[in-house]
Amino acid sequence: MSEQEADAFVHALARNWRTAPLSEQDKTLCEFASKLTLSPSQMCSDDLEILRSHGLDDRAIHDATQVIAYFNYINRIADALGVEPEDFIQPWGK
Repeated sequence: MSEQEADAFVHALARNWRTAPLSEQDKTLCEFASKLTLSPSQMCSDDLEILRSHGLDDRAIHDATQVIAYFNYINRIADALGVEPEDFIQPWGK
């Protein structure tokens, strides 16, 4: 994949992962991440079974859940404490 193709892929993903050119497995994982982020109290064993049916084993599910939960955690900490982005980081897409 060229740098230009990779950049287009990342932009498509950032705009809307639901319409980005992802594999079914990746779309399923994104759906899981979205549900865990937006409505964690609604998570159930069926969510794990869906991931398994798309080829993820328990280790992959565990690792993905850890990463998703960590990003949710650290973003909430930053929001609660009013952490501002570093001034040397350029806004994405610029």
